[in-house]
Amino acid sequence: MLITKEWKEKDIVKSILRGDIIIFPTDTIYGIGCNALIDSSVKKIREIKEREEKPFSIIAPSKRWITYNFIIKNRNYIKKLPGPYTFILEAKHKNLVSKYVNPSSNSLGIRIPDHKIAKAVAKSKVPFVATSVNLSGKPHITEIPQIPKKIALNTDLILDQGPLKNKPSIILDLRNKIAKIIKR
Repeated sequence: MLITKEWKEKDIVKSILRGDIIIFPTDTIYGIGCNALIDSSVKKIREIKEREEKPFSIIAPSKRWITYNFIIKNRNYIKKLPGPYTFILEAKHKNLVSKYVNPSSNSLGIRIPDHKIAKAVAKSKVPFVATSVNLSGKPHITEIPQIPKKIALNTDLILDQGPLKNKPSIILDLRNKIAKIIKR
């Protein structure tokens, strides 16, 4: 495990493409993620978080990737990205991400944070798991010392931006014409 306050985008992109487990800051709270295409990495995050079935969200590499891969009934919401939102959308294609991202549905929570982590994901050109770094059911994490040891010891890279003073993203279900707020 490497903890760093330095932001070397090229190294982060390599880490994403390798399938490393990464703890990272966003425009909301700290997350844990990996390349959403690599089964073994996504499965490892499920084990670390003790999260059996609940789906993970992903950071999309671009708005274009979202519009190409998902059914979008109201494009005005996509224009809000980047920002502190997670949009639940129905995928147009099967096997868009690892089956461990959402084992029970073809819907996915999609984010593009207003943060430099989104730029690293964009450069990697792959979807990236983005779930809160807490154990399932526990409070969200806003600074590195709050991360449970069980999680920290099972990661490859921790990107420390210091304390974050934000709340989790607003989750909107956009699978219908009218948006439905799931979590504020």
